[in-house]
Amino acid sequence: MSAPSEPPYVITISSEKGGVGKTTLATNLAIYLKAMHEDLPVTLLSFDNHFSVDRMFRLAKGAPRGDVSQLFSGTPIEQLVETGEYGVQIVPSSDQLAPLRRELDNPQLLANSLAAAKLEGILIIDTRPDLDIFTQSALFASDRVIVPVKDAPSLENCRHIYDFFDSQQISRRPLRILPCLIDGRIHYDGPFRDPYQLLKAYAINRGYRCLEGYIAKSPKVESLQTNPEGKIYPVLTHGRQTDVHIQLSHIARQVYLDTLDKQQRRLDQVQTEQITRNRSSQNAFEKRRQAINRSCLVCDTPLVENDQIGSAGYFALGSDQQVGGYLEEECFTRLVFRYFYGAKRAIEPTDPLWDLFRESAHRSYFVLCRAPHTRNFYQQKLSFYRFDEGGLEVSHKTVELHEFEKRLLGKERSDLFPLLERTLFDPERKLLDRFLLVRKVSSDLPEEILFDHNFDHHLKVMQKISTQLPDL
Repeated sequence: MSAPSEPPYVITISSEKGGVGKTTLATNLAIYLKAMHEDLPVTLLSFDNHFSVDRMFRLAKGAPRGDVSQLFSGTPIEQLVETGEYGVQIVPSSDQLAPLRRELDNPQLLANSLAAAKLEGILIIDTRPDLDIFTQSALFASDRVIVPVKDAPSLENCRHIYDFFDSQQISRRPLRILPCLIDGRIHYDGPFRDPYQLLKAYAINRGYRCLEGYIAKSPKVESLQTNPEGKIYPVLTHGRQTDVHIQLSHIARQVYLDTLDKQQRRLDQVQTEQITRNRSSQNAFEKRRQAINRSCLVCDTPLVENDQIGSAGYFALGSDQQVGGYLEEECFTRLVFRYFYGAKRAIEPTDPLWDLFRESAHRSYFVLCRAPHTRNFYQQKLSFYRFDEGGLEVSHKTVELHEFEKRLLGKERSDLFPLLERTLFDPERKLLDRFLLVRKVSSDLPEEILFDHNFDHHLKVMQKISTQLPDL
């Protein structure tokens, strides 16, 4: 059996300052690395929408089979790569990142996707000149982050990248400053003879680590991207006579030697952390499932058997999290119509009112609790609240509790009491201070509400609702 392949070494080129040579560095670094070791897989992608990567590398004339936006929807990167010019693989760029930017909020998503992929070698990511979610995602996944700077303002902007690493509790070790577009004609009096030495001194003084060397400003190199043909040419083939060629060779050699470091790859670390989180989430889910009542809280019909949750319609949880469980849809719906909506007739599942209630229940939270200011009352009262999805009150009603009711054939026990005995009554059958929060669940996957994200959201809504309830 062959050993599992090592994940790619991820290099991100990032700066919040525009015009510092990020794309020039990213594209040429990919070419130099590939030329240095032809058997080394090198992949390049860009989260900037100027399509420079596509214009420089893409060979295919038709529409791509995918693009970088799909990295955030679960598509493995190996299904998106195309072989491009100079042997460099690319993931085609996308002009649909703007709407996606508003939907994403987790910078770990890209790293999780790359960690599970089968890509090998080196992955270089070019970014936009801002710290948006795509740049954050690239930074989070990186083994090496190269930050091009050309002057003091661009160096000051580095602080935000360092702050991001600190906020995510990631080591700053991958970060390196690289002075770029250095004008060799400028010289200073004093200890720092030129802009390169001055920028490097500023960086070191701020605690930043630098790559060895710099990239010079070169009219020849600039012309490779601004020619009338609209094509972008690499320095390796069209600028070998420039100092930039030697400087890029030196940078590429440093980066390649970094890839040989036996330290754990960032994506390996991400995958290990993800496995740990998944195990922790599964344990928390199992603990929640074991803690809930295994039968319907109203009719006592078994709903949890062999670790599978049956046809539950609603989930109920006490505000102190000491009681919880599921309710059959028919049980809860009949309770609501009979005791709180004052229905004069039995409402059946075939009734249009039933469907109307089910539809509104998907957008609601329900609360059962002792009526405000009735503690120790001989005649107990129960309040029923409905809140919207944002946790804001929509309506409420209070009813008196009577254990036995007049029915057609005499007195019968109220259907409310079994629910209250399992959730809100103390041993003397007095209503406790807790309230019961009830939420509609998917009949196909009722346990979904016990998953970490959904359960945490349920608790947040519960907390918000608790601040609106009067003193019980």
